[in-house]
Amino acid sequence: MLPFINTTASLTFLLTGVPGLEAFHTWISIPFCCLYATALSGNSMILFVIITEPSLHEPMYYFLSMLSTTDLGLSISTLVTMLGIFWFNAREISFNACLAQMFFIQLFTVMESSVLLAMAFDRFVAISNPLRYATILTESRIAQIGVVIVTRGTVILTPMVVLLKRLSYCSSHVLHHSYCFHPDVMKLSCTDTKVNSAVGLAALISTAGVDSIFILLSYVLIIKTVLSIASPMERQKAFSTCISHIGAVAIFYIPLISLSFVHRFGKQAPPYVHTLIANAYLLIPPVMNPIIYSVKTKQIRKAVLKVLLPKGS
Repeated sequence: MLPFINTTASLTFLLTGVPGLEAFHTWISIPFCCLYATALSGNSMILFVIITEPSLHEPMYYFLSMLSTTDLGLSISTLVTMLGIFWFNAREISFNACLAQMFFIQLFTVMESSVLLAMAFDRFVAISNPLRYATILTESRIAQIGVVIVTRGTVILTPMVVLLKRLSYCSSHVLHHSYCFHPDVMKLSCTDTKVNSAVGLAALISTAGVDSIFILLSYVLIIKTVLSIASPMERQKAFSTCISHIGAVAIFYIPLISLSFVHRFGKQAPPYVHTLIANAYLLIPPVMNPIIYSVKTKQIRKAVLKVLLPKGS
């Protein structure tokens, strides 16, 4: 029988880079560095232009600033441990630090899902009731939505993380990712984890599961409203305002679904496949969202170009 080790502050876990490719970690770090640089600079630029450009002080762009904030938080949450492994082979992480990282990764993921739902509601109001758009989505109401998003994630995820402290852990402390992942930590426990699994599943269903259903419902109503518009040009214009958001939804949920499928049905795949997909799942949305909105949203593109190419240059 494996010995039990209490979850004290002295307990440490060992993170894993890319299994089987340890000799190439330095080379693997190059694309990851580029992705992190793109995510951090891109989302910072989006935030900067929304704050400094008065013409972007509208509900749609306030929600976009929330999305960029969550993407920055998600990138920063994994940056230190991931690049620490690739550059310095710094694999050790204390139990409390692991719980903190896990909480913030999950929190920003849940917040991203909630923001995408809020953005879907924003597009529905803008298309179905444009005359009341400004009175429905006031600045104070948007601030309240932001508070609800943070509170919702904190309330749902805190029990999931705290319950890990009641477990005892076996002699093996090796995690299978380059960051602390809730199912990964649970697998190292020697005690019963049924409660933890149930709470984790409930958290997933009540956040991303519920959000995805309401986002889909929002687009069903949006399509119904758009199809009732007589003019083809007006229909095209209405649909065009949703393209960026649809892209953001796709790059958030497709990697999430892919990761779930790989964990369930890809057990025969090499270990590095699981690791690379898990890392990509956390990096793709922060990298791609600023690119999508800069390319597809005329106002954001103009504001970014105004910052990068000032008139005097």
